[in-house]
Amino acid sequence: MVGIGSKFWARVLSVVVEHPVRVAFFGSLLLSLIAILGAATVGRDAAFYLTIAQTAYVHGPKAAFALFNWPWFSLLLAGTHSVTALPIELSAHLWCSLFAAGTCALLVDCVRQRSVQVAPWACLVVLAMPAFNEFRGEILREFGFWFFCTLTLWLAMRWQARGGWLRAATIHLAIVAAAAFRLEALLLLPALGLWQLPGLWVRERRLALLQFIALPLLGVVAGMVLVTATGGFSSARVAYYMDMINPSSVLASFDLLREQFANSLINKYSRDEAGRIIFFGILATMAISFVNICGPFAVPFLRGRNWQAIKRYWHEYRPFAWAAVLYLLVLLLFFIQQQFMNMRYMSFLNLLLVPALAMALQMFAQQFPRLGKALVAICLLVMLSNVVSTGPGKVQYVEAGRWMAANVEPDVPAYFDDGRIGYYAGRGYLLKKLTREAAMSPAHAGKFRYFLIEARGNEPWLTSWLAERNLRIVERFANRRGATVLVITQ
Repeated sequence: MVGIGSKFWARVLSVVVEHPVRVAFFGSLLLSLIAILGAATVGRDAAFYLTIAQTAYVHGPKAAFALFNWPWFSLLLAGTHSVTALPIELSAHLWCSLFAAGTCALLVDCVRQRSVQVAPWACLVVLAMPAFNEFRGEILREFGFWFFCTLTLWLAMRWQARGGWLRAATIHLAIVAAAAFRLEALLLLPALGLWQLPGLWVRERRLALLQFIALPLLGVVAGMVLVTATGGFSSARVAYYMDMINPSSVLASFDLLREQFANSLINKYSRDEAGRIIFFGILATMAISFVNICGPFAVPFLRGRNWQAIKRYWHEYRPFAWAAVLYLLVLLLFFIQQQFMNMRYMSFLNLLLVPALAMALQMFAQQFPRLGKALVAICLLVMLSNVVSTGPGKVQYVEAGRWMAANVEPDVPAYFDDGRIGYYAGRGYLLKKLTREAAMSPAHAGKFRYFLIEARGNEPWLTSWLAERNLRIVERFANRRGATVLVITQ
């Protein structure tokens, strides 16, 4: 048995070494399938996108823009449903799984083009790093953003090796496709421009620089003509991003953040340093978050010698490096403006640094063979933990929603503590306009005939409220851990 097991793992290792790109693609699909099968409900963002897609399918694209100012992912789902007749939720899972698999394969192939020996390690990184893999099974527009951004960098590396006007044009088409999912993808234009800028002083590279900038210049001219012809361009999403990078807006947000923090301090001298504390605190928070979602792949950097991987990364993967630098700046601006950081946004920075993480992992395994094997085993366990859920899931949302669909007419006004209950009730996911406290207050409680809230049912405040309004709990739905949704009506 031991011999058979050894032969099996030797064969698996041989396949990974010989075909790392294929293993990354099909391994990603398998991991996504496991995660999807283990998911009890869709996420809030997913329910929102699926509702927009259903609305677009029934009422057309204009209805989608009325719900969300950047609905291209939902329009893709609606179009897929229209062409294939697949359920919208299923088509969303298919697209996200394919985008994830494509991202993994392209990243590994980018590494393979530079170093065949590092490619298998990159395969392990893309399949196990929590930054990317903990979102498998979810429906997110980030998957399309990650895929087309990675495709852009992959195309850029191929164009660097082979040149050509058509290859240069495909780079910009990939950027446009990525921007349809998240507008931050446009940072790849200046990132790749900085990568090509040294070619301005090298005669042999000037043609390549011209190939790269020709299409963007044409796009700018066409855009100016369009704006002139239509009398202007308006998009809430574009305006939001323009305000985010506006220096005066950034400084105003930072001053507000500094003042808020300074007012919370007791010591006067600390108040004077509030700006520095905030700035370096933000950087420290981002660094800690980055390391946290790297998981075990941050371990090789505990040895100082392995920081050489960053130097190699800068020299061999310059497009990735410039994109990482600019995206770090985008994250910093977002943190200052919004005063919070979503780990999902940080994940793209980790993806851009996959080559460096793979090189450091290879160095660590060569320096410490036994520890390297142990680290690989830990990475494999992390890979499984990313997609295998042992929790009870939020099945109470599904059951409550289905009860509503079966027992209550669609036009009866109801308040949902979580919008996903409305999604599973067939009413779509609607952004909450009222908090629970506001909805249950005397000013608004009369507007609803049903209240579906998360509570145990025996809380004193709820008991007294039910008595005051002459309401009762008619049904309750709970998961294995006791998280409960109550259905309240007369």
